[in-house]
Amino acid sequence: MGFLISIALLFLMLIVSQATLVGQTTAEGVLEFPKHEIRDFRSEVIRSVHLETTNDIREDLRLLSLKRNHAVVSVETSELWVEDRQVTMVMIRYNNGVTVYEETLLV
Repeated sequence: MGFLISIALLFLMLIVSQATLVGQTTAEGVLEFPKHEIRDFRSEVIRSVHLETTNDIREDLRLLSLKRNHAVVSVETSELWVEDRQVTMVMIRYNNGVTVYEETLLV
């Protein structure tokens, strides 16, 4: 009977140790996601879409992201007509080697 109890305890210890490892890996993945950097970059891109110096601002944003966050970013825009009005389609790409983020939006 003692042998069966020791095997059951060993099995439970194995399950608990695996659960801890999975929880730690998930938490590390959440911490590595650069949420604030992407939000800041996105808000600046949206603010600068209709400015005259858009290309200069985009180049500055690209260099700042590369220098401070070690991230490669790109912004592509194109003009579209939607229901008799002109809108700008913006495609944002963010890649820091760990996280790849891509978004397309209409401004």
